[in-house]
Formats: sequence, structure tokens, C-alpha cells
Amino acid sequence: MERIGIFCSAADDIETVYFEKARELGAWMGQNKKTLVYGGANIGLMECVAQAAKNQGAFIMGVVPTKLEERGAVSDLLDVTFRVDNLSERKDTMLRESDILVALPGGVGTLDEVFHVMASASIGYHSKKVIFYNVNGFWNELLAFLNRLREQHFARRPWENFYLVANNLEELIEQLK
Repeated sequence: MERIGIFCSAADDIETVYFEKARELGAWMGQNKKTLVYGGANIGLMECVAQAAKNQGAFIMGVVPTKLEERGAVSDLLDVTFRVDNLSERKDTMLRESDILVALPGGVGTLDEVFHVMASASIGYHSKKVIFYNVNGFWNELLAFLNRLREQHFARRPWENFYLVANNLEELIEQLK
């Protein structure tokens, strides 16, 4: 997997452990000559993972919606910028440009991105997976809910077709190989 899409928070006022784990992932990506595909913002975990990746030599692709540009929140680290009109185009572009996608901790935007990838895979548009990077058990409740959906037959195929879970960087790296 050469082009790794990252979904994550644009918040700056979150626990420092999330920044530490984003930095570790970004550094690994750069050291291993991976391409980062992400939302292109200059804030939160987005800028953190991009800066760490760039510092170690990664190629950086940002998918930037017009609202982000209007707010002056576009990262200066981008090697390639995809300008899009809205969040739907952003998700489609990130999906198209990525070999696999990783969900770091994030909010409703991250959830929207994750479910976009999973829903489109579930009806056959692609076979790409999302890896939930479960830092400090961040995704535990969502994963429990997804299991409940499966148990109650709201999922037609096994979840393993759509997502994986990594509880630490070593597990994440293994799944990215």
C-alpha cells in the first residue's frame, strides 16, 4: 500500500496522545516512502500527521474543499492539491487516490468519511478497507455498535470485508503492508 488516506480530527484542543500517535504514523510513512492523502488542513491531527510525514520525506496530497481555502486553513506542506467544491467530492477524491484508508481519532467529519468508504464498499464500488487506529480505545464504542449491527443482521457481509482494527502502531503497520 503506497498511497495511504488518513481521516482524522482538525481539532487542536484534544488529548496529546492523539498527536503523539499521529506523529508516529506520519514519521513511519515518510521513512517508508509512502504517500499521504488527507484533507489538506493546517490544523489538528491533519497538520500533525502531514508535518511528521513531510519531515521524513513523504509525498503529501491534500484534498481541499473551497470552504477550507476561504478560511485560510490549507496546509503549506502539500506537494499536490486537489481543489474540490464540497465534502462529497473530497471523500470521493480521497477514496480514488488512496490504496487504503486509516481513521485516526476524529469527529463527525471523520465518521462521515469512514462510513462513506464502508457504505460504497458494501455495494461493490470498490474493495478498499478502512483501518480504525484505535488509540486509547477511541473507537471501542463505535466498533461495539458495528458488531451489534452485524449480530442483528443489518450488515449483509462480514465487517472484515470493510474494515480492520489496529490497537497500536505495530498492528497498523502490519495491516498497511
